[in-house]
Amino acid sequence: QVQLVESGGGLVQPGGSLRLSCAASGFTFSSYRMSWYRQAPGKERELVAAITGTGGITNYADSVKGRFTISRDNAKNTVYLQMNSLKPEDTAVYYCNAWHGRGYWGQGTQVTVSS
Repeated sequence: QVQLVESGGGLVQPGGSLRLSCAASGFTFSSYRMSWYRQAPGKERELVAAITGTGGITNYADSVKGRFTISRDNAKNTVYLQMNSLKPEDTAVYYCNAWHGRGYWGQGTQVTVSS
């Protein structure tokens, strides 16, 4: 049974940092491209960052380049999203996605950036 469990969300002040984690199980983790998406209220879900199975290639939405870093630990079946210099517009539910011919989603974790 495939499971993706996100953690690390919360309330943070503008300029602060958070580190999201997504623990995966039930599939061959290293074969899957892993991504983080986010969805703000009233908006469509958007891609934030993605990383290939080996971790050799990453890509980011323009809005987070230079502030967010995606990484993965294939030994721990976990993907991370380090978020620095957070802005109020980063407020959203953040979802983990695994893709390799078909996709899987986690349940999401809320990130709120507010003073």
